[in-house]
Amino acid sequence: MGLRSEMPLLARHEGEWAGEYVHLDRLGAVLDRHRVAMTCAIVGDAAYHQTNRYTWDDGRAEVHEFPGVYLGGGRCGFDTDRLRGEFWELDDTTIYLTWRYKAEEENLRLYELIVLSDDGASRSRVWQWIRDGVCVRRTLIDERRVG
Repeated sequence: MGLRSEMPLLARHEGEWAGEYVHLDRLGAVLDRHRVAMTCAIVGDAAYHQTNRYTWDDGRAEVHEFPGVYLGGGRCGFDTDRLRGEFWELDDTTIYLTWRYKAEEENLRLYELIVLSDDGASRSRVWQWIRDGVCVRRTLIDERRVG
């Protein structure tokens, strides 16, 4: 058994994605908006690797690598210089993630749902930023498969 067989939904996410992130404060006001080009890959049936390339209208750009390791039991973990967390499949369309940014205070956690369309051509994602039990921010992400 390996990552592809134990996490078939994750395998359906492999490829190139393009979309937009919209960060909202707790009242719904836009805090930030930027584009993303993302590569998702399963490496050797035991590891996951994601590369996010962000661009803003003002010319700023960032690239972040997210290597993950298969933990067994249908779970993956990641631990980078920026963040640490885990993800797993909830059902045939939904992946759940939880993580912490290492530079943030210990009481801030992020929770994400990723829902893949039935045809695999698009996905929607939502993050909730929870501090001391209160949602202080949301991130809405819509993406389409481009490769």
